[in-house]
Parts: sequence; C-alpha cells; structure tokens
Amino acid sequence: MVDDVTAAPPPGEQPTSPRIPPRWFVRTAWVVHRAYYRLTGHRRGLWRPKPNRWGTMALTTVGRRTGQERTVILGYYEDGPNLVTLAMNGWAAPEPAWWLNLQAHPDATVELKGATRAVRGRAARGDERARLWEGWKQLGDDVDGFATRRPTETAVVVLEPRS
Repeated sequence: MVDDVTAAPPPGEQPTSPRIPPRWFVRTAWVVHRAYYRLTGHRRGLWRPKPNRWGTMALTTVGRRTGQERTVILGYYEDGPNLVTLAMNGWAAPEPAWWLNLQAHPDATVELKGATRAVRGRAARGDERARLWEGWKQLGDDVDGFATRRPTETAVVVLEPRS
C-alpha cells in the first residue's frame, strides 16, 4: 500500500508500477484522437511541446509488409533539430507496428503543428539513450514506472531531419 501523503511505499514494500487504463479504453482514445485529427482536416489534434510538456506529431511510415503509408499520432519532445519519441504500444509487451515499420524503412515524414518534415528514424543507444530517457522523465510522466510493465526495454526513437 502506498502512503497517500508522501506517495512512497512504506518501508520494506516494493513500489508498484502506475495504474494503466484498460486496453479497450486506450485503443478507443487513440481512435477518437485520430478521427478528430482527420475530421478537422489535420488542423486540430497536434500540438507543439511546451516547457515540461510533450507535444504530438503525426508520423507516417511505410508498411514493412504492404509498402503502404501508415500514419500514427505520437507524443514527442524536441532535442535540438531532432524529435524524440518512445516505441511503446500503450505500454503493452509487443513493439508498436510503426516502430517495426521504421526499422524496416527508416525514412519517414512527420507532421507537426504547422509544419511537415522528412525524417530518418533510429534507436538511441548508450549514453544518448540515457540522456533522452531522462528528458522524458523531466516531462513529468512516470516513464520508469510504466516501463516496468514491459518485458523488454522501451526503445527511445530519434527522428533526425533528412536533407
């Protein structure tokens, strides 16, 4: 049991990972967000990051099996000219399809609020990964707690501008 005042578990008890809404709720929220984005002609549903808050972008990849374009809305933050996101599937175990697609075809396009960019995706490694993971932690989300729910390490994905 967690102490409500300090939000820390009592001595001798392990911290628990954060509570995640049911999968059906998460999937419904994604569907509604995507529909809103499409119905507004891509004018609403994306926002730029603000201090201590991530933004949203629409990432378009090429399907690894179909060769067709696939678009997904993701959270991100900026690290210089690069965009940083996490390859998570609602914190479920399997890798998200967009990340598998990006590994097969690293060139992609992102739509940000008011801009479109050609990018190349890759996984951050070593010290860079640790630094960028810290960046996510600074945004206030309990990424460490959520990551404990996954059996594999969550990839930190860097989207670099393409020339």
